[in-house]
Amino acid sequence: MILSKSCEYAIRAVVYVAAKTVKEERVGIIEIAEAIGSPVAFTGKILQTLTRKKVLASSKGPNGGFYIIDPASVYLIDIVRAMDGNEIFTACVIGLTTCSAERPCPMHHQMKPIRDQLRIDFSNRSVYEMVQAFEENNYFLK
Repeated sequence: MILSKSCEYAIRAVVYVAAKTVKEERVGIIEIAEAIGSPVAFTGKILQTLTRKKVLASSKGPNGGFYIIDPASVYLIDIVRAMDGNEIFTACVIGLTTCSAERPCPMHHQMKPIRDQLRIDFSNRSVYEMVQAFEENNYFLK
């Protein structure tokens, strides 16, 4: 896919945390890492970024862990922007620094509608909808 590995793991982590949040549970880093098939240290860095960017929340103590305040109000685009920024939707696909509608690279006009649709799809899909889709279809997060 065109997302970074950390962004892919972040999406899976947020979906996992949201599924637990819906059941009024909070989860720790080790459980999340195991559920999404990511190294614990790498998962910790991802969760730290997501918490700093207000995609996730966390609490300390015996009943602490990660949770999401409202899975229906967080969209995939929020996760993508937190992890990868807007570059997935704006940067040149072959890495040119001057690629634009006025000075397009050879792939610009073919990729623009795809990237625009991807932005729309990520903007319209909530984390809660992802949780529902995973549960209804028995998808795995690994």
